Amino acid sequence: MVGASPRSERDSYICMQVLLEQGYQVIPVNPGEAGNTILGQRCYASLADIEQPVDMVDVFRSSEAALGVTEEAIAIGVKVVWMQLHIVNLQAAQMAEAAGIKVVMDRCPKLELQKPYWTGVAN
Repeated sequence: MVGASPRSERDSYICMQVLLEQGYQVIPVNPGEAGNTILGQRCYASLADIEQPVDMVDVFRSSEAALGVTEEAIAIGVKVVWMQLHIVNLQAAQMAEAAGIKVVMDRCPKLELQKPYWTGVAN
């Protein structure tokens, strides 16, 4: 989760908390919090610093910043770039799709998981 916050009132914190509760592994990325923990998870300065494979990058940054995050995501070989609510960057989406990466924009995985069709579905 790029743009993860240690502040409990922030949307990224709430989203991360729900994903963890649902059994997903979430790795927070925030240069200002690197080396600290958020919700018990070690925080990294960048995607490149993560020492294990990453399936999906959840972007909690501005639409403009999503391009750079997407470039980093491509470099580490993710499968999905997910841009949060109100985050849309068509250039980033085209770049990711050209690299064979699935793209979701202007949606929140927390809200998607709360939709009724997910009830009873294993992670």
